[in-house]
Amino acid sequence: MAAAVDLVVVGTSWGGLHAVSEVLRLLPGDYPLPLAVVQHRSRESTSLLADLLQDCTRLPVHEVEDQDAVAPGVHIAPPDYHLLVDRGHFSLSVDPPVRFSRPSIDVTFGSAADAYGPRLAAVVLTGANDDGARGLACVAERGGLALVQDPESAESPTMPAAALRRVPGAEVHTLPSLARRLVTLAGPRVRGGARPATELRRP
Repeated sequence: MAAAVDLVVVGTSWGGLHAVSEVLRLLPGDYPLPLAVVQHRSRESTSLLADLLQDCTRLPVHEVEDQDAVAPGVHIAPPDYHLLVDRGHFSLSVDPPVRFSRPSIDVTFGSAADAYGPRLAAVVLTGANDDGARGLACVAERGGLALVQDPESAESPTMPAAALRRVPGAEVHTLPSLARRLVTLAGPRVRGGARPATELRRP
C-alpha cells in the first residue's frame, strides 16, 4: 500500500520551536515523508532554528534553498522568503509579505495544495495570529488532510483556533497524537511507530 500522502506542510508562529521539536522528537528516524516547516521569522533571523531542530531528530534538517528537491527530511522556510511548493521541488519568493508575514503559511499551504492536492497533509500549530487558516482551507478544498493542534494544548491558541473556525472538520490533535497520526500517513515504509522522546538519541 502506498503512503497516504506525499508531503506534510507545517505552519507555526509563537511557541513553534517547542511544538515542532516535540513532534520531530517523536517521529522515527526512518520517517519517509518530506516535512516542510514554515515558522514566522524576521529578516534578522539566522539558521539557528534548523540547528535547534536538528538536535531533536535523526531526520536531516536544513533551510530550503531555491529549487531544492522535495525529499525526505525536514525543510525549513528561510527568514524573509515565501516558501513555494511545486510538484517535486521548492522555490523561494520575495513577493510582498502576506498579512505582514514573509514567510507566509497561507502562501506555502496554498501552493502545496495546488501541487499535491489529496496527497498533501497540512498542520497548523501554535501561533498568535490567523496565518494558515486560509491556506488550510485551500488544502481541505483540494482534498488534502487538515490537521490542527488542540488550541487548549497550544502555547498560543490563536492560530489553531482560527484554523478550526475556517476548517471545522479538521482533525484536532495534541502533539503526541499528531506525531502518531503523521506516522500512520507514511504507511508501511515506517518500521517503527511514534516513540517517546526518551527513546531518541542523536546519531
